[in-house]
Amino acid sequence: MKTRKMVALTFVYILSVMLLIPQNAYAMHIMEGFLPMNWAGIWFALIIPFIFLGLRSIQKTININPSLKMLLGLAGAFAFVLSSLKIPSVTGSCSHPTGVGLGAIMFGPMTMSVLGCIILIFQAVLLAHGGITTLGANTFSMGVVGPIVSYAVFRIARKSGAPLGWSVFLAAALGDLLTYLTTSLQLALAFPDPSGGILASLIKFMGVFAVTQVPLAISEGILTVVVFNVLMNYNKQELRDLSILAKEV
Repeated sequence: MKTRKMVALTFVYILSVMLLIPQNAYAMHIMEGFLPMNWAGIWFALIIPFIFLGLRSIQKTININPSLKMLLGLAGAFAFVLSSLKIPSVTGSCSHPTGVGLGAIMFGPMTMSVLGCIILIFQAVLLAHGGITTLGANTFSMGVVGPIVSYAVFRIARKSGAPLGWSVFLAAALGDLLTYLTTSLQLALAFPDPSGGILASLIKFMGVFAVTQVPLAISEGILTVVVFNVLMNYNKQELRDLSILAKEV
């Protein structure tokens, strides 16, 4: 038990130290003040039920097994660090890994909606990534859509007989890609093309994002598999408790 805790704490520490590497303060998905206020309000309203369900999910998980707090914190730290690594993309936005796939696989998508929102608040306040007015939109893409896709892909892949490693890879990579598809849609809805409308704008945003996001999604999938393998070595019982691993593994 002590060994598992030390490994988890060391991993969180290493991830946190990575944040000390100087980075340009590009926006977290969509920057502060970039969205019209009506769209900012709509996205805020849409995330409320997911946050409520996520809080209940976290409370239930902790009540059933308090020892999972460390794993929950590690999932949050993993997402926090990965989503803080930025590559400039479209004006008013950026590309980066999301890191939410790992937590979604272990704790479900609703839990990650809360963690995603908390991560985005910290990044907006402390790192000047994203913003408060765009918190709803950014949470919806990274904290709602991404985790739901990752969780669904993982479950479908496992039921289809796919190896565990491939299931984790596909879940993380596709969750990342769908996060940016959602961001593209959000930008297209707010800023439709004057001649082609929303669809033309969506295609343009998706095309620009794809240049950086496809390689990032693949990289995130590989990294998530590596981290998951570490957790299998040191947190096997916790993964069994979460029904990620079969009892005989």
